Amino acid sequence: MALVFGLVFLGAFAVVVLLGMATASPSSQKAKQMLATLDSALATDSPATRDQIVNLRKSELLSTIPWLNKKLLQLELAPMLQQLLTQADLKWTAGGLISAMCFLFVAVAYGIYWKSGLIFVALPVGLVAGFLPLWWVFNKRGRRFNKFVQVLPEALDLMVSALRAGHSLIAAMGLVSRECGEPVQSEFKVTFEEQNYGLELKTAMDNLVNRVPIQDLRIVATAIMIQKESGGNLAEVLEKTSHVIRERFRLKRQVAVHTAQGRMTGWVLTLLPIVLAFALYWINPEMMSILWTTAVGKKLLWASCIMIVIGGFIIRQIVDMDV
Repeated sequence: MALVFGLVFLGAFAVVVLLGMATASPSSQKAKQMLATLDSALATDSPATRDQIVNLRKSELLSTIPWLNKKLLQLELAPMLQQLLTQADLKWTAGGLISAMCFLFVAVAYGIYWKSGLIFVALPVGLVAGFLPLWWVFNKRGRRFNKFVQVLPEALDLMVSALRAGHSLIAAMGLVSRECGEPVQSEFKVTFEEQNYGLELKTAMDNLVNRVPIQDLRIVATAIMIQKESGGNLAEVLEKTSHVIRERFRLKRQVAVHTAQGRMTGWVLTLLPIVLAFALYWINPEMMSILWTTAVGKKLLWASCIMIVIGGFIIRQIVDMDV
């Protein structure tokens, strides 16, 4: 009797399984099997964890145009531009940046030459316009680095607390990659993932310093590597490093306050001749046109432009103090 009930149960179970296999598509079955395997391997049923896809490939695409990407890969300048874009946290490519610079140069220079017919005025203005995208990249990169320096002491304090609580250095970096603000969070997250994938600590710290080449981070990386080689209390070392970074940042602010007048003087002395020249041309165009219609005027114009550039550079070097 038990054998009969067992055969009936197995037959009913087989019918249900066959019906389910018949109604389900092969792709859905394969997807379900893969999800079940992943869930059993990872021991998690969280949909958020299941939906996270980590891209471990590093893209070397310098341009979306195939022939331009091939040419840029042969140049040494393209990787440098791509590194600048990465440090500025911009999703551009080196080819896109170069294309934008060339387009602005040609458009502005041709527009000025078409309106005025002055090639010696169109070319310098076109060059200035062409370098505007690169200036924007450097400006955004500098602002990101300044923000990194501001958040770095808080990240070090968090690492000190984690180390004193008994966590390892890698676990402390993982805590920073989850709790701190940008851009420290993303940079330490990359270092934490490199450690998890088996990269040596020295190589991971070197990569971090290469991505964010600022003096304060070099101090932190050097302190960590010295502690690894010689031993000691890493929490105390990082705490003192955090204090040094805060003092350097406070000193930089004091220097910026004391040199504000000099920087403003440099901007006024640099822009005043240009603004005055436009104003005089608007009042009396015939008098100002002597500067580009006569041989002596052209020499004076070039000499004045060179002197303005040299004077602005000298003033910038005077007020730019390295702390």
